[in-house]
Amino acid sequence: MSTTLNAPGRIAASLQNIGVQQTNSGVSTGSTWLKGEGEVIESVSPVDGASIGTVRSASKAEYEQVIATAQRAFTEWRTWPAPKRGEIIRQFGEELRRHKADLGKLVSYEMGKSYQEGLGEVQEMIDICDFAVGLSRQLHGLTMHSERPEHRMYEQWHPMGLVGIITAFNFPVAVWSWNTALAWVSGNVCLWKPSEKTPLCGVACQHIIAEVFKRNGVPEGVSILINGGREVGEWMSHDERIPLVSATGSTRMGKAVGAAVGQRLGRSLLELGGNNAIIISDKADLDMSLIGCVFGAVGTAGQRCTTTRRLIIHDKVYDAFKEKLVKAYGQLRIGDPLDENNHVGPLIDAQAVSMYQNALKAAVEQGGRVLVEGGIVSGAGYESGCYVKPAIVEAKPDMGIVQEETFAPILYLLRYSGDINEAIAIQNGVKQGLSSAVMTLDLREAERFLSAAGSDCGIANVNIGTSGAEIGGAFGGEKETGGGRESGSDAWKAYMRRQTNTINYGSKLPLAQGIKFDL
Repeated sequence: MSTTLNAPGRIAASLQNIGVQQTNSGVSTGSTWLKGEGEVIESVSPVDGASIGTVRSASKAEYEQVIATAQRAFTEWRTWPAPKRGEIIRQFGEELRRHKADLGKLVSYEMGKSYQEGLGEVQEMIDICDFAVGLSRQLHGLTMHSERPEHRMYEQWHPMGLVGIITAFNFPVAVWSWNTALAWVSGNVCLWKPSEKTPLCGVACQHIIAEVFKRNGVPEGVSILINGGREVGEWMSHDERIPLVSATGSTRMGKAVGAAVGQRLGRSLLELGGNNAIIISDKADLDMSLIGCVFGAVGTAGQRCTTTRRLIIHDKVYDAFKEKLVKAYGQLRIGDPLDENNHVGPLIDAQAVSMYQNALKAAVEQGGRVLVEGGIVSGAGYESGCYVKPAIVEAKPDMGIVQEETFAPILYLLRYSGDINEAIAIQNGVKQGLSSAVMTLDLREAERFLSAAGSDCGIANVNIGTSGAEIGGAFGGEKETGGGRESGSDAWKAYMRRQTNTINYGSKLPLAQGIKFDL
């Protein structure tokens, strides 16, 4: 059974421009689309509650079929020179530029983030393609001097093989591209399981890359799409034929994936939850700080792993900054994310709304004081039931709900009265360790925050917010965030295996460490 599209007129043209037709299932090996013998996944837009379409997921037999195709593809793809693979990715980036508006609109409509954020997500895809093109000529190792005469040593990097990619709904296309661009340029083939909440974004991306692959003779199986539910992720996690599984999602999900992959001594790259904080020092520029805090808290309706969830504010500026926040929240416009006048779109589904309500209730029960009321937005234009009001709660750092990550626009205000070390201790006092920031004009405070005695997060910023990472830097976090790194810097090494080589160009075979072994 094929994909069935019921797309409303507002998105139908974009799907058509990308090439998504009713003859496609949710399972593909590149330009070939399988029947899809698994369960039906319905894509419902949180924007208006309309059904965009249904996608047939993979059966176990089809999963085995695509694995075999990927294995065959790897034997050829790994032999292509890296710069030639880079040229393929360059062309993919050009296609993304051509489809940026249409894909950005689909991301916005299927996921619910603002159209500007949807465009930004596609731009991240373009940026990582550009990064990978340059990387294709820089996958270098090291040379080392040998202790033995007439010997030389060096190390090189080889592709691992099949890379499994499990992505979350909140960034339905960008995180896939972070992984695939680096994995492909490194010589791997990729198997992608998109979130079942945003299956059509996966179908659209597969269409775009398939055209590039087809005209360049890339073997079928370098890009595999496997739509499906939890069981597909479990198949991938337990599959010894997939040496690396990259998974983005909740900490609970990541622990399950990490345990399964670790049990078979595979590698996992985990990008999990965040409980991110911004410290507002008494030496901060409050006006500049406001923008970073508000966008960090309400962008993507609080559904980013880098969303700002805690503000740690010095007593001396607490009241002044609180007043600025309340005023700014009063100016937020909630509504259709495709309307660029709106700041906040919907949560992804009814389950997310329920989690938001439960978190607000728990915050009050645990002693929090609601500063900006939350609640569900109803009336004309909000029929999906997924629109909620960004809320602000004055709280204490040790409250149970403050220690948790709630994927919704709830911001907790916390006080500190001592020096920067007190604020850092509060910032570090949670189980997650993704993103963090300090707002200060004091050089000593900034450097303390960035030092070994400072933030324990994978990302630590000064005078910018917690969200909005650039692809040039490695992205990821510590503690229950998983410890993985994606995107820029040397994150490419996660997708490759290191090999140390020693070459003897002499006529004798001396042993290392001066060991004698004569026959």
